[in-house]
Amino acid sequence: MPALFTPLALKSVTLRNRVIVSPMCQYSSEEGKATDWHLVHLGARAVGGAGLVIAEATAVSPEGRISHGDAGLWNDAQIEPLQRINRFVEQHGAVAGVQIGHAGRKASAQRPWEGDKHLGPDEKPWPILAPSAVAFGAYLPVTPAAMSKDDIVRVRGNFAAAAKRALAAGYRFLELHFAHGYLAHEFFSPLANQRSDEYGGSFENRCRFLVETFDAVRAVWPEHLPLAVRLSVTDWAEGGVTVEESIELLKKLKGRGLDFIDVSQGFVTPDISKIPWGPGFMVPTTARIRREVGLPCGAGWMISEPAAADAIVQDGHADGVILAREMLKDPYWPFHAAKALGVDKPQQLLPVQYSHWLKR
Repeated sequence: MPALFTPLALKSVTLRNRVIVSPMCQYSSEEGKATDWHLVHLGARAVGGAGLVIAEATAVSPEGRISHGDAGLWNDAQIEPLQRINRFVEQHGAVAGVQIGHAGRKASAQRPWEGDKHLGPDEKPWPILAPSAVAFGAYLPVTPAAMSKDDIVRVRGNFAAAAKRALAAGYRFLELHFAHGYLAHEFFSPLANQRSDEYGGSFENRCRFLVETFDAVRAVWPEHLPLAVRLSVTDWAEGGVTVEESIELLKKLKGRGLDFIDVSQGFVTPDISKIPWGPGFMVPTTARIRREVGLPCGAGWMISEPAAADAIVQDGHADGVILAREMLKDPYWPFHAAKALGVDKPQQLLPVQYSHWLKR
């Protein structure tokens, strides 16, 4: 059996294989509520054979949205539409997961296909919060308000409340979004955090918001269910987050109950010119983090070929592959990969309505 198609146990949850659908913002929610679009989008990836389907970045508060179309878990009315989706995902063999987060200074923006810029005065913008009054820049020029201590406490509580709602919605895998230049990453990165209090400056202080938020969520998320973080482990910029710092942070979180690491990178500033784009470019870093932190890790970024994905798991570089664009292009990528890798009866990944006709 190819390593990619062996089960992966995370606490009491077992994934049927190591193919993970990355959280992919669809910007198609209505007042934070999931729609039929999400049922089809997420359901199709479960039907296609993935082991874990992680729903898009889901805002813990209205101010934490990237756009008007963001998913949310800031009120109880948002739970029921997700329950329907998660029942479908689980009925078709995948584990339902969700990523929760706060957009920080990247909030109050247009949907990507509408311009991707901060909302104008006639587009119903909302106030933007961040660790420091420092704008992201470029296409997101609005200067955020620096968060007060009360703001920090409130947002931490928002994360815990969203985690409780995620459980009520039927999710069995929870990921905290500590990456891609959003709020938690802004606290961690010296490129965005210019605070002079206990939440800024030193490594310990820049970690504080992330650690306290993790603790608040771990306290309400069941111990038998996996809790993950997606972390930008490098900013690819002088003076930014380094892999070495990220390893130390992840060791802290491991000691506090972290179960899985979604290894990511970058996007705390508009300059991405130093990112070494190429097939699987984050795999060596993921392997190092897996080795030095000693936790299961997922590898992402420009992984497309089944043989390459299988080798990543087989060689011990990661415990799963996290796919985004490939899953957009082909919801049945796991089925096609299983066929390409010589899995016996790959059609068994599919529901009987399809598998009956795909025996050959």
